[in-house]
Amino acid sequence: MPTYEYECDGCGRRFEQWQPITADALTQCPDCGGSLQRLVSGGAGFIVKGAASRSGTGRGGCSLEREGRTCCGRAERCDAPRCEE
Repeated sequence: MPTYEYECDGCGRRFEQWQPITADALTQCPDCGGSLQRLVSGGAGFIVKGAASRSGTGRGGCSLEREGRTCCGRAERCDAPRCEE
C-alpha cells in the first residue's frame, strides 16, 4: 500500500498516510479541519531479489554464463557491465 504525504493549508501540519492506490486523496486536516494538499514525494526505490541479482548473470552483468563467452571475448568472467555494442 502506498504512503502519501499531506500538508495542511490551515495549520501547516505535515503527515504521512497509508492508503490504497484506488482511494481518494484526503481533503480535511485531522487536527484543525483545514484543507489538505497531497505532496509529491520522492517515493521509494525497489530491490531486485533472486539468483540473477546475486550472481551478476542478470541483465547488464557478465554474459559468460548465458552465452559461453563474455561480450568482449574473454573466456573468464569479467564482472563488468556489457560492452557498448
